[in-house]
Amino acid sequence: MQFKSHMNLALTEAEKAAERGEVPVGAVLIAPDGQVLAADGNRTRELNDPTAHAEILVIRAGGEKLASERLTGCDLYVTLEPCPMCASAISQARIARVYYGASDPKSGGVAQGPCVFSHPQSHHVPEVYDGLASADSEALLRAFFHNKRA
Repeated sequence: MQFKSHMNLALTEAEKAAERGEVPVGAVLIAPDGQVLAADGNRTRELNDPTAHAEILVIRAGGEKLASERLTGCDLYVTLEPCPMCASAISQARIARVYYGASDPKSGGVAQGPCVFSHPQSHHVPEVYDGLASADSEALLRAFFHNKRA
């Protein structure tokens, strides 16, 4: 099976999140057969739920579709480096691969901060690929926060 990036769909979800007034982060969960299981963007404000990060939302939707708490063999595309909460959920769900765009020096949990997947208590360590469409992801975030401060 040939690699196909789904980062464009994640970016579309991030743009939709920004339009809703949410921090523009989008995520897409892909089944082992390449089918899109779920795609969403942040909804913390809309749902009044601090856990409603894009990654968590697609993990929940994927678990429902597959009728399993394990998302073994699935891939996750996300526009921003997952935070520690999301990284832990990714590990608990046993997601096979994580592809992310922009690094998050302030709140990241994969390559920054606590480096959740490197922690000895991490139950599962996915393959991690960073920097996919990072310039596009960073531009969305910069524009969103610039407009908030303006």
